[in-house]
Amino acid sequence: MKKLITLLFLSLFISSHANAADGLISVESKHSVKETADKFASIVEQKGLTLFARIDHQKNAAGVDLTLRETEVILFGSPKVGTPLMQCAQTMAIDLPQKVLVWKDADNKVWLSYNDPEYLKKRHSIEGCDPVIKKVSNVLSALTGAAAK
Repeated sequence: MKKLITLLFLSLFISSHANAADGLISVESKHSVKETADKFASIVEQKGLTLFARIDHQKNAAGVDLTLRETEVILFGSPKVGTPLMQCAQTMAIDLPQKVLVWKDADNKVWLSYNDPEYLKKRHSIEGCDPVIKKVSNVLSALTGAAAK
């Protein structure tokens, strides 16, 4: 009985720890943060998507005398894809436009991170939009993969 309780406790601890990153997909880049962000933004525009904003959190932190490793968020999207998602669940608007985080970790590795569309599907209880979710997943994977190379 003691072993069973210990196993249950450990499985709860491990699963709650794993959920901390649940819903986030990260792809390692071979380039610097700036090169990766520039490449990602360029690919987005080449694909005909709208580049809404680039937010340089490191620069903003420096503006108030704080330090932060390189961290940039890129907001982008397409109403042709986002609107059908919002038609399935209007609350999706809080997670749109899409965003990609380009950042450097404590080991000096550069990453592109984004919300997993399957996670967003669950978060917003989306039903009947599987083809759109799949399309968004494929596009995000292709864009981040191309920028990371």
